[in-house]
Amino acid sequence: MCTSKHASRSRAQKCCANTGLPAARRLSSHAGSVGRNRSRRFFGTPAPISRGTGSFGVEMIRMIHIAAGKSQLPADGPLATELRKFGSLVIVEQGRELSDDAALARLREADVVLTMWGSRPIPAGLARDPGKVRYILNLTGTCRPYIPLEIIRSGIPVTNWGDAPARAVAEGAMALLLAVLKDLRSRDGKRRGTLRGLRLGLYGCGAIGRRFVRMIVPFEPALLVFDPYAKELPAECHRVESLPALFEQSEAIVIWAGLSEQTRRSVTGELLAKLPDHGILINAARGEIVDQEALFAELKSGRLRAGLDVLVNDDYAPAGYDVQAWPNLILTRHNIATANWPKRPPQLSEADRIALDNLQNFIAGKPLKFRMDEARYNLST
Repeated sequence: MCTSKHASRSRAQKCCANTGLPAARRLSSHAGSVGRNRSRRFFGTPAPISRGTGSFGVEMIRMIHIAAGKSQLPADGPLATELRKFGSLVIVEQGRELSDDAALARLREADVVLTMWGSRPIPAGLARDPGKVRYILNLTGTCRPYIPLEIIRSGIPVTNWGDAPARAVAEGAMALLLAVLKDLRSRDGKRRGTLRGLRLGLYGCGAIGRRFVRMIVPFEPALLVFDPYAKELPAECHRVESLPALFEQSEAIVIWAGLSEQTRRSVTGELLAKLPDHGILINAARGEIVDQEALFAELKSGRLRAGLDVLVNDDYAPAGYDVQAWPNLILTRHNIATANWPKRPPQLSEADRIALDNLQNFIAGKPLKFRMDEARYNLST
């Protein structure tokens, strides 16, 4: 997801005369400073910022994004253009070359820290001394690679993109399920089935799982769900009390669980053996949830079928498995939600719109959507 780290190395290594820190690519600037107590703890909804107004009639703020290598936040893209309407935006590239102290010095001068795929990890010291930082806006999904748990515990508000990818990922999983169920890679079609009446088990039913349910309900499968964290389920779903029961009662399984110590390798060979001959496993969540060797053994034998958007270890098939030759397997290499066609001019994504709404809420002192707490942080992958 990051392009070459050498593209802007020479620029990143140039030092500002006064600070000795790598030079940032400044997208806009706004003078002014508001002092704050550096040991301040943050709880509940942040108070409104008091400063000059910007393009939306809201208070001007200082924002910073420190990328580990080349930034994945385009400086001239639609999101950066909208962000600049709220104040100043600084992007620092090759942030992996900054020491923790140097990174903290840059971060503490901003009101809002922007993180996303490819960000330089935030040093845990920001939790103890946030400086002027009052909000961390994660533009993508998972937070754990670059926002330490100490930040969440400190009370500094952290949000992510919430349910932004739900529609695209659910649509992709449904396409995988249909392709495998209709046996599109087979010439004889002897194992083709229909969604109507299919006993379809969902392992997890969070935001994406619920979107998947909405899409598939018109096709009339019998929906079974195992999700110990879901207090309520869609009306069309029947709750199953254990993972073994889900596999025993299902003809096809779709995995929507998040990756955690509890779910890692939780889909074992013993569970896979409970599926009927030519049963189906669809995984668009995380490859590590499945015992991959056990699954590959079932697929190589031809007993089960699968549509996998994710595998263990960066979604590359391990050596020794000629997976592309298996007619009962469809692989999409973590790209099932990608939309590259038809080509259209750059525009704001659903994730961008959620980020901008949250930023405006933060400035106005209103509640934030998709705020991270420790429980959600630990489940987020």
